[in-house]
This record gives sequence, C-alpha cells and structure tokens, in this order.
Amino acid sequence: MSDTDKIEAAVFRRLLEHLDSRKDVQNIELMNLAGFCRNCLSKWYVAAAQEQGESVDYDAARERVYGMPYGEWKARYQTKATPEQMAAFANNKPAE
Repeated sequence: MSDTDKIEAAVFRRLLEHLDSRKDVQNIELMNLAGFCRNCLSKWYVAAAQEQGESVDYDAARERVYGMPYGEWKARYQTKATPEQMAAFANNKPAE
C-alpha cells in the first residue's frame, strides 16, 4: 500500500468517526448541504470494492459506514424529515 493510499484510508476512517460522533446530523441535512450522505458513502464503498475486484454487499457497506446495521441506526437515530428539508431536497436535485 502506498503512502497516499494509507493517508486516504486514514482520512476515510476519520470521516466515519466524525459522522459517528454526529448522529444528530441527519442524512437529509447532509444531502441538502453537501450533496452526499451516509448512504452515498455506502454506495461508493461498494463501487470501490468492485473496482478492486472485491464483492461487498450494500448492507455490509452500510454497516461499515453507520457502525451498526442500518435498521438499528435508523430506529435509534433517524428522525422524520421536515417539510422544509424535503422541499430543499427536491429543489437541490439535478434536473433529469
């Protein structure tokens, strides 16, 4: 593993630690402000694994990103999106 790979891996681990410490920040807030969320990271994880010839299940990737099974995280920490959050999300979506 190159030094760059080690640094990038450490940064990814730090990002996951940060997200884990901010369970109060909802995915819709991340999507509205940054254009990605924990689920996006999970999908990117699966895609990166495939690029390396590895097979990682989406649920396993979400467990890696969320630090627990997604259903458990959702039940414990996810709140219902407000109408304002949903409107902002709809306005931020790229035109198809």
